[in-house]
Amino acid sequence: MKILLTGATGYIGKRLLPVLLEQGHEVICCVRDKNRFPNGGIYRHINVSLFEIDFLKEINPTELIQPIDVAYYLIDSMSNKRDDPGYHNDSPAMNFVNLIQQTTAKQIIYLGSLTSHLSTDLSCSKNSIEKILENSGIPVTSFKAEIIVGSGSANFEIIRDLVELLPVMVAPRWINTKSQPIAIRNVLEYLSGVVSRPETYGKCYEIGGPDILSFKEMLHQFAEVRGMKRYIFTLPLNASRFSSYWVNLITSTSVRLAKQLIDSMKKDVIPRANDLNQLLNIQLISYKEAVKLAFLRIEQNNVVSSWKDSLISSYEDNSLLEHVKIPTKGCYRDRRKMEITTSIDQVLCNMWSIGGDRGWYYGNWLWNIRGYVDKLSGGVGLRRGRTNTNSIHTGDTLDFWRVLAADKQNKRLLLYAEMKLPGEAWLEFKIIQKAGKPFLQQTATFRPVGVAGRLYWYAELPFHLFIFNGMAKNLISYKNNSAIFDGK
Repeated sequence: MKILLTGATGYIGKRLLPVLLEQGHEVICCVRDKNRFPNGGIYRHINVSLFEIDFLKEINPTELIQPIDVAYYLIDSMSNKRDDPGYHNDSPAMNFVNLIQQTTAKQIIYLGSLTSHLSTDLSCSKNSIEKILENSGIPVTSFKAEIIVGSGSANFEIIRDLVELLPVMVAPRWINTKSQPIAIRNVLEYLSGVVSRPETYGKCYEIGGPDILSFKEMLHQFAEVRGMKRYIFTLPLNASRFSSYWVNLITSTSVRLAKQLIDSMKKDVIPRANDLNQLLNIQLISYKEAVKLAFLRIEQNNVVSSWKDSLISSYEDNSLLEHVKIPTKGCYRDRRKMEITTSIDQVLCNMWSIGGDRGWYYGNWLWNIRGYVDKLSGGVGLRRGRTNTNSIHTGDTLDFWRVLAADKQNKRLLLYAEMKLPGEAWLEFKIIQKAGKPFLQQTATFRPVGVAGRLYWYAELPFHLFIFNGMAKNLISYKNNSAIFDGK
């Protein structure tokens, strides 16, 4: 069966792809930027093909794809604008429909949220995206889920941060609202199980796990799995706005996503009963077991995808393609070039391990201070970390940086700053040859905006002198025994 998979580089899409391949399907992965699509492992499978298209733009009638049987709509269409967290953009759905109507698709499968940011009603009463998809004339199978539990999921990471950082919590009363968290494995079983099942056409399924829990109970059970004791006290008020900023400050999430989480907890969100798990023979996984499975993935350094790598984790609208070319005019630079006296593979491994728990090889306490300042000003901060310890792909997050290029063959790593700045910043690492000798070339580029940007650069200059110099030296000398770099 031929399947079109949108959102192929997203949290759900990356995990659904291997499931579909295991079932023997051919998968056409729709991506906005093919450079963000990994080029190794399962992504080189004979049954995987790429189709580069931007659903934020109108579809050109000539942009046709080969015949397909089923199409997944897994596109996040929420705005990233900080001042408009409730704005919903329907144009990707309309452009998707314009494309699908030109194909032989017999089914559309859609995954959405149980709660709507524009309404207090639970929505199998059909939101605007579902209506657009149904107007295509192609049967739609819709799923609604709220809290998805899995390594790298937004809700999992928020709960993890709260439990691991705070032995005592004082929270507003929204913490007592109930929902039905569902394991990511069950979500994938539902999404893949309904492929070409006519009895599911035109139906909407609200899905959840076997446990009905309040957010407070989820925190306690999470702590039990981790072997921790946590004390949680509830205040008789909601304070949703204050809570959004507090959750943003403590956890790796953004203010926007924190607000979405808290808004979804203004009332109990319990899925309506259905018999789909019996029809598909799905054994629902308990909340505790889902947490254990997530940590098993983390401990094996096998997190397939993370919400942090989505562009929605940025604090503003962002397009990777706009920043890949480093500007030359009106910029300040700090360039370090040092001969590599150790192994080139070792230096490459160090480059590919930068950020997250490894840190930045020099002055980590200063990087941490900069991260706290960024969080306090509404930025992303350092807590996003990185998805995997030793692997990097274009589009991934590294603390408050975004990976623009991770080119192993040409030994180049390019990062773009997503911290709050009076300007734009790039950080590039390259291994070059000069006079027959290998050198590490490290370049920090800053394009200031106005007087504030120029003052910022000069104020930071004394710190750059020893931070960037120390970082370059340690990238060369650090003995990284945790992994062997694969330069292929």
